[in-house]
Amino acid sequence: MSTEALAELNARFGIRGRVTFTQAAGGLIVAAVRNAQATARIALQGAQVLDWTPAGARPVIWVSPAAMQAPGKPLRGGVPVCWPWFGPHATEAGFPAHGLARTQCWEMAQVQQLSDGSTTLSLRLSQDANTRLLWPHDTELLLLANIGRHLRIDLLTRNTGDEAFTLTQALHSYFAVSDVREVVVRGLEGLPYIDKVAGGARRVQSGPLTLSDETDRIYLDHGGECVIDDPGLRRRIVIRRQGSRSTVVWNPWAEKSAAMADMGEGVYRGMLCVEAANAAEDAVVVAPGGEHRLQVSYRLAAW
Repeated sequence: MSTEALAELNARFGIRGRVTFTQAAGGLIVAAVRNAQATARIALQGAQVLDWTPAGARPVIWVSPAAMQAPGKPLRGGVPVCWPWFGPHATEAGFPAHGLARTQCWEMAQVQQLSDGSTTLSLRLSQDANTRLLWPHDTELLLLANIGRHLRIDLLTRNTGDEAFTLTQALHSYFAVSDVREVVVRGLEGLPYIDKVAGGARRVQSGPLTLSDETDRIYLDHGGECVIDDPGLRRRIVIRRQGSRSTVVWNPWAEKSAAMADMGEGVYRGMLCVEAANAAEDAVVVAPGGEHRLQVSYRLAAW
């Protein structure tokens, strides 16, 4: 992005001392947000929240130290937007994994400083000839990120065409943890899940979830709250969702992490993905003129 375009972004949407647009490593344009309640950074590529740190706390959102920060490349960590499909495309093997939204440059639509002290950034993804090759449906996609004592993200899919369409999606949140081998995830007890590590086997969660090996699961028909208990950091991360019927839990573990260029040896221990999603049979149908809102909020609770 040119110096002039960056200056225009700051002139139109910047708020002195609160919201500043800069060009980060690798050329990504990032909105840095600071208010009395929290700090955060959001990349315009993918409308991807890169970090969120409540005042007086340690960072809650994790980005890999080896993440590739380059235009058009997926960035490992933060809260990637998987849309309009989750995982590989159902019929087109050559289409990008997790959809098109996370590597496209979104437009900044609005920045608001709210009366409660929080800050909301609104971003829009417009269709063009390239995105229509992957997703031919008339669609408006918006993301709203509210930064304050809580981090709330709303992903709005609007069907502006004449035919219904079906999509899968996720807000692929990477959380910073002290040691993934010691944390406990509560709220998934008794739920059926697809175990992707076991080739798609169908199982039922017995008791709270602890991790001791590679984990890649889609918990189905779940719209409730999840809590990540982290004794090492003496905190709980509370996750609430609306418009989400699936929860995805992922960690690549030691061998796979070491083989990934954007992670590396031992890096898996400091992160855990717990994702608000609509995946597998929890796909969403959006009628003509209709809208679907996937909303997730995160907050810290005392240990």
